[in-house]
Amino acid sequence: MTVNLTLVLVAAALLGCGVYLVLERSLSRVLIGIVMIGNGVSLCFMVAGGPAGRAPIVTKGGDTSGLTDPLPQAMVLTAIVISLGTVAFMLALANRSRQLDRDDDVTDDPEDRRITSKAAADDLSGSDHVGADDESGESAPARLPRRGTHPGAARAGRDAGEVR
Repeated sequence: MTVNLTLVLVAAALLGCGVYLVLERSLSRVLIGIVMIGNGVSLCFMVAGGPAGRAPIVTKGGDTSGLTDPLPQAMVLTAIVISLGTVAFMLALANRSRQLDRDDDVTDDPEDRRITSKAAADDLSGSDHVGADDESGESAPARLPRRGTHPGAARAGRDAGEVR
């Protein structure tokens, strides 16, 4: 089977540019990136399907040589439907973001920053490290540091009444 190198390069360019655009902060660029990825995947399916042939309709006792494989065509139709649904969802997100913020850029969430800084402060306190001693003087069992816990949640190994 011979593969058309031009189609492979176009598919690779579509996928590469699409991934680059999805990593941007602007929802309109992310939307264009998703469309490019969808088209690149569809093109990859068609390239993988092989050269064009006769229609995949076989009559009783008919010749089956030179038929086109229908599976890549079905996969392309599925990829188109999935891309359409994703694009519709992204359009709704971009529209709502533009209505609320008058901009479609995704900003950092201040709550996410606060939780990250709290988790970093917990790691520096030393009480959650593996092998740290608890109040009884015995070595604590090995456990992973807890990150992003709710401020009102009880710490492991202490009474449920004590909170941070």
